[in-house]
Amino acid sequence: MSKEQVLILALVGALAAIGYGLSLIAFIMRQPPGTERMQNISHAIQEGASAYLNRQYTTIGVIGIIVAVLLAIFIQSSTPGDPGHILTAVLFVAGALCSAAAGYIGMNVAVRANVRTAQAGTVGLSSAMGVAFRGGAVTGFMVVGLALLAVTAAFAAFGQVQTTPLDTIFHAAGSAGPSTLVGLAFGASLISVFARLGGGIYTKAADVGADLVGKVEAGIPEDDPRNPAVIADNVGDNVGDDAGMAADLFETYVVTTVAAMLLGFLLFRGSAGGAQLHAILFPLAIGAVSIFASIAGSLLVRPYGGSVIRGLYVGMGATTILAALLIIPVNAGLLGNARYYWCAMVGLVVTVLIFIITEFFTSDNYAPVRGIAKASITGHATNVIQGLAVGMLATAPPALVIALGVIISFSLAPAGFGLYGVAVAAASMLSLTGFIVALDAFGPVTDNAGGIAEMADMPAEVRAITDPLDSVGNTTKAITKGYAIGSAGLAAIVLFSAYVQVLKDQPGIRNPVFRLDDPYVIAGLFIGGLLPFLFAALSMQAVGRAAGQVVEEVRRQFRDDPGIMEGTSRPDYARAVDIVTRSALKEMALPGLIPVGAPIIVGFILGWKALGAMLIGVILTGLFLAIQMTSGGGAWDNAKKYIEEGAYGGKGTPTHAASVTGDTVGDPYKDTAGPAINPMIKIVNIVAVLIAPLVAAHSIFH
Repeated sequence: MSKEQVLILALVGALAAIGYGLSLIAFIMRQPPGTERMQNISHAIQEGASAYLNRQYTTIGVIGIIVAVLLAIFIQSSTPGDPGHILTAVLFVAGALCSAAAGYIGMNVAVRANVRTAQAGTVGLSSAMGVAFRGGAVTGFMVVGLALLAVTAAFAAFGQVQTTPLDTIFHAAGSAGPSTLVGLAFGASLISVFARLGGGIYTKAADVGADLVGKVEAGIPEDDPRNPAVIADNVGDNVGDDAGMAADLFETYVVTTVAAMLLGFLLFRGSAGGAQLHAILFPLAIGAVSIFASIAGSLLVRPYGGSVIRGLYVGMGATTILAALLIIPVNAGLLGNARYYWCAMVGLVVTVLIFIITEFFTSDNYAPVRGIAKASITGHATNVIQGLAVGMLATAPPALVIALGVIISFSLAPAGFGLYGVAVAAASMLSLTGFIVALDAFGPVTDNAGGIAEMADMPAEVRAITDPLDSVGNTTKAITKGYAIGSAGLAAIVLFSAYVQVLKDQPGIRNPVFRLDDPYVIAGLFIGGLLPFLFAALSMQAVGRAAGQVVEEVRRQFRDDPGIMEGTSRPDYARAVDIVTRSALKEMALPGLIPVGAPIIVGFILGWKALGAMLIGVILTGLFLAIQMTSGGGAWDNAKKYIEEGAYGGKGTPTHAASVTGDTVGDPYKDTAGPAINPMIKIVNIVAVLIAPLVAAHSIFH
């Protein structure tokens, strides 16, 4: 396959994903939106979500402009007339805008699909599931379509600036800044970490505040319209699990693709027969054909035998098998070596295994979640202890799977190209992003649908449909977080490899080695290891402070207006939404700056060895901490739902109260700090790749 053929294939794949997403939007908007009361509730959620995202992106935009200017000034090339530093800044802005657009479009559709899913529940399970999944699929396919379009368009547009096309996009010679295309990944990552943080703080502050006063103190059901924080809670589902996850996996897709292309450029230099160009193009081709597989798989989603989860898994299985088949001709047409095909298969197998493992630890069909529910019988403390233990246990299988995936893909690749084999596995894993984000966004749509059904006093038969959809949505959200973390781990390893390869081109280094008897390496490892804990701690504290404000506001409204609990007065929903919005935007700033500032400080003070060791430390502890938080939090959540379905006495019992405590602790674990560690890990690595030449030449002590 020629360069032009691959670029056309990638552009067609990207446009197919976007076109499919637009067709799904048209389908959603044709569905009946329900009664006037349902529409009023949905409009309140829409207004809150849009207001928050508008303010969030305005805040991030100011930060982005500053970063773009700094990139244009400092990431410079030593080649006369080379515009690489300007292109880095331009692509940074492009990556940020595309990431924001993917989340914004998906969120706006999700907050319209929720009420239509509730209305479809009056028809039946199949109808409601169809609307909910398609509503989530808009986010998934817009994410993957815009991500592939951004990378392909950037490579196609700027690949001809110099006589040697690849030098502009992948320039790593002399004291030049590394790949300008890394700027695209950096822009997506910056949006992602703030979107994940801000959205996570918002959704969990509202959720925790609503639960603590509503469920625990006032004894009213979840999503009761008398709760002043109930609209803020439903808004949070969308800005956290929809827009936040969209930004997260958009940047993971872009980062992994760019890193794999960069390694292809660096490792295949001097190879005969156009192998270097083919190695660069291979990740784009994998992404393109996997989009067609994802579209086909999504068409098969429906409740088979009345089982929602089975229907989603049928679609996922079909997507994986079709992707495996379509990669065969792509590999034959580019690299022509079956070893690289099997590296790609490793990525697909890792995806399937992480799905299975995460479901085992977070679904109420299995022992871990049921063990937490049983521990709730003896009180709040035993629930928390068991939940923490489950989260810790849940780190072992994914870590082993990722470790084996790295070893196998490295070993399968031809001698000398093992790192590229790992990159291919990571690119293959991320190629399924479209379908997987659809699974994640399915969660907030079904959660909101249940809330609207409750607040609009819809018949019990509707809740009998929306509740099982919501339960499955909780499981798919947990599974997709496991996927996001696993893919982030592989992507970070690929980025670290790119950092090492860039260092090899710097004068005086050539063969970078990180020895454990070097104090700078040891210092870097310790600093890197502590960063995810510091980041997570600040994120958790932010949720606690914001949730405290919500608790005080809900208590105030209940105290000042007794008619709220009697059902004769309407709560001030807008006040709670405004409190959470302001708190989330304020609280996201400090932890969000850590992954950008830490590599700059460590690199320019302690040098390239400490910076490289720091990357390893961040990857290692970040991976374990993120899995522990997301899986443990998901298990706590579903243990509570398992009890609410009737286990161990059901709602209103001390056992249920203990499970609510565990769920409240787990909320910021699984929806704020844990997921936000993903982009945090990658931003640290991306910044390191960008500044590597400058650090090699200008660090203070080493």
